[in-house]
Amino acid sequence: MKAHAGGKPGNREGVFSMSKFLITLGLILIALGLLWPLAHKLGLGRLPGDLMFERDGVRIYVPLATSLVISVVLSLLFWLINR
Repeated sequence: MKAHAGGKPGNREGVFSMSKFLITLGLILIALGLLWPLAHKLGLGRLPGDLMFERDGVRIYVPLATSLVISVVLSLLFWLINR
């Protein structure tokens, strides 16, 4: 193993930032999983503009309107946080 400048091991900031990212991602996924039944009750996923194609036992679902609503809500939320 090569010695780095100053005799210290390599920079570990990248490891810690990756750990923080993965923990944050995990918490976001848990929150989404807990909020999923509420979103279903509000009708997200069945809005006019959400496309569903079904043929020969294959179902293709394209949630255009739901994606637009979620994007607008998240944009407003982040705008309010950064104000």
